[in-house]
Amino acid sequence: MSAEEPPVKPTIAVTMGDPAGIGPEVIVKALADDEIAGLASYVVLGDQGAFDVQGVRNPLQGVPDTLRCDSHIALEDFANAPPEAIAARRPTTEGGRASVDYIERAVRMCLAGEADAMVTAPISKAALKMAGAPYPGHTELLADRTGAARHAMMFASPRLRVTLVTIHRSLRSVLDTLTPEAVRDAVDLTHRALTDWFGLDRPRIALAGVNPHASEGGLFGDEEARILEPALETVRGEGVDCAGPLPADTVFLRAAEGAFDAVVAVYHDQGLIPVKLLGFHDAVNLTLGLPIVRTSVDHGTAYDIAGQAKADPGSMKAAIRLAVKIAERAKGKGVRNPLGS
Repeated sequence: MSAEEPPVKPTIAVTMGDPAGIGPEVIVKALADDEIAGLASYVVLGDQGAFDVQGVRNPLQGVPDTLRCDSHIALEDFANAPPEAIAARRPTTEGGRASVDYIERAVRMCLAGEADAMVTAPISKAALKMAGAPYPGHTELLADRTGAARHAMMFASPRLRVTLVTIHRSLRSVLDTLTPEAVRDAVDLTHRALTDWFGLDRPRIALAGVNPHASEGGLFGDEEARILEPALETVRGEGVDCAGPLPADTVFLRAAEGAFDAVVAVYHDQGLIPVKLLGFHDAVNLTLGLPIVRTSVDHGTAYDIAGQAKADPGSMKAAIRLAVKIAERAKGKGVRNPLGS
């Protein structure tokens, strides 16, 4: 490439999510933003009928023979969701199947090098189950389809980054499945994400405790001493700066005020309540450990406002910006995804 030629923009595959939810609306609103549209070439994987039924003006074109065209925005129309399922604005078998179809196509594009990253609109876990998909969410489906040996879910907002050790499981089952190895993987993947994706030379990570006051020396449980501390000993021996276990009722505030670059939370709501409280409209869900780049919105399908032009595209815009940033950084390193297992 000569000095006069501009760099080739990345190609981003954007999945519609559940076509009965707000995915079609937030995608169109995000891509209607000139700044977002100019960042990359986009292929939206979804159903034209969803735009029609939801009453969303669709500015997308059909997919051409050559995907890599600067500032191009295209739709690959699967036509796989009947209008009645879209209009239902609730979980349906058809919506669940369509969601999986879009995701699997995006994964294939990324693995084949046809796309540099994938960005996902929200799906319904209930619809996935109705469709017979044996996955509690995006993360587990993506890990299976890419053959990832390990994976973790991180949420990143301007004020707070949080990685989860356990994801979609009941609170009762968390302690039965929590292991030092799982904690170690979450901390390690977080360290690598902060280094490779966010460009931090010496990331500072905090590990939240399981019990109140991080058990206060064993007064309120032994999980800190039995599970968390052995994991910390291992990662510290590998050169990772990770404080903890720290009381969960204060560690997120400390991180939001700049004491840490990320917090590793033990279970779903422990980590996501502070993230969504501080940055619901600009937080991004990203999957660590995959051989591809994937980011997502931090919200659900919001069936109750689908088709009403009320959906906020802020999280979709943030997810696209981060996907582009990571894809460009990965290209600069000469690898598809620096966090691949």
